[in-house]
Amino acid sequence: MRRPPLSGLLAILATVPGVATALAGWQPAAPVAAVVFGVAIVGAAFLLAWAAEAAQVDVSAGLAVAVLAFIAVLPEYAVDFVFTSRGGAAVAEHGAACKAADEATSACSLALANMTGANRILVGVGWALVVLIAWRRSGRGGIRLQRADAVPLAFLAVASLYCLILPFKRTLTLLDTAVLLAVFVAYSWRVSRAPAGDPDLIGPSAWIGGLAKRARRGTVIGLFVVAAGVILLSAERFAESLVETGAELGVSEFLLVQWIAPLASEAPELLVAGLYAWRLHTTEALGALVSSKVNQWTLLVGTLPIVFAVSSGGTSGLPIEPAQREELLLTAAQSLLAISLLAGLTLSLRAAATLLVLFGAQFVLAAVVPPDLHGKERLGLSILYLALAVVVIVRKRRSVLPLLRDGLVTPYAQLGDALCCTTTAGRLRVRDRLREKIHVRS
Repeated sequence: MRRPPLSGLLAILATVPGVATALAGWQPAAPVAAVVFGVAIVGAAFLLAWAAEAAQVDVSAGLAVAVLAFIAVLPEYAVDFVFTSRGGAAVAEHGAACKAADEATSACSLALANMTGANRILVGVGWALVVLIAWRRSGRGGIRLQRADAVPLAFLAVASLYCLILPFKRTLTLLDTAVLLAVFVAYSWRVSRAPAGDPDLIGPSAWIGGLAKRARRGTVIGLFVVAAGVILLSAERFAESLVETGAELGVSEFLLVQWIAPLASEAPELLVAGLYAWRLHTTEALGALVSSKVNQWTLLVGTLPIVFAVSSGGTSGLPIEPAQREELLLTAAQSLLAISLLAGLTLSLRAAATLLVLFGAQFVLAAVVPPDLHGKERLGLSILYLALAVVVIVRKRRSVLPLLRDGLVTPYAQLGDALCCTTTAGRLRVRDRLREKIHVRS
């Protein structure tokens, strides 16, 4: 493609109103500001996603894992960090006063709501979406992952099991940071051992990857800088406008922060995965979403206490109110069910439908339960997730230990051709080698 794809130009244009509004110091009405800055973040997130994909042409596997893992969820980090730093600043300004405690708890609750909402959307909508699109396109009732995909699944299982203890704590501490970041570092080191493959690029990322070496690298760096600048200009204003919109329209600010904001930041990942699934590159689509889940459930959660400690000037830990403990429990329970459904490295149409239906059930239950039982539906749904996870694990018990062994300790060299089959080019190489073997034997 000699010309940039139209979608790339539209993503750049989407950032212009938000950037212009921020630089000019305009203060539109809160709902208008939420839309303007939210669209800017979506545009910037697309630019980041395309640049990150195109960078795989030049960046080694180890460096790609270390850098691109953070870039993929940068918009989510920005919004969460705004709320977390606001809570820490309240503690730093007012000390241990009740006012500071209330402000800090409220702001940190918004950060946790945004984080748990993003995680549940990624699994409940994203994973299911890939399978449903593939079924619609090919008629096949499921997706089969490669043996090497056990790596992110195993580390996601470790992180999810640890996160099951977070709902029983009053604060997220630096100890939690140490554990979760250790899981992320171990995951990054583990994946960095994989040999580099040929990236299968589509859309704007394919156009960037097809440029000459110097032009390609300059474009990738330029997109990173531009997108990061847009996010820095828009994230705080977007968060503030969401809260003000809730107050003006009588809509729960938690509803807006937990579901609307993550939809904006997760849109690029979901759309790119959906596009891969539409082209029947289902392994790449689901594998990318699993890796994103690992990044959010370890690096994102683990860095929140650091941001709170820096902004508050202390080490008291990020406060967790009871409602957010229930949200954390529900998110961890959903993760464990999703991992158990993939224990055999397959995700069936029935399993995908289960994730999607249970994701939607939380909204139905929240709307129908009596006011005096509000919040109990999250506890009940968490128990259902965990019970289903236990049933599935018992049924797939023979697959659990091989999955953990392959994911945590088996050298990539012993995973055979499964690793290189994660790209179209890799599958073609395997096909050619098989043909050569058949020809030699014949």
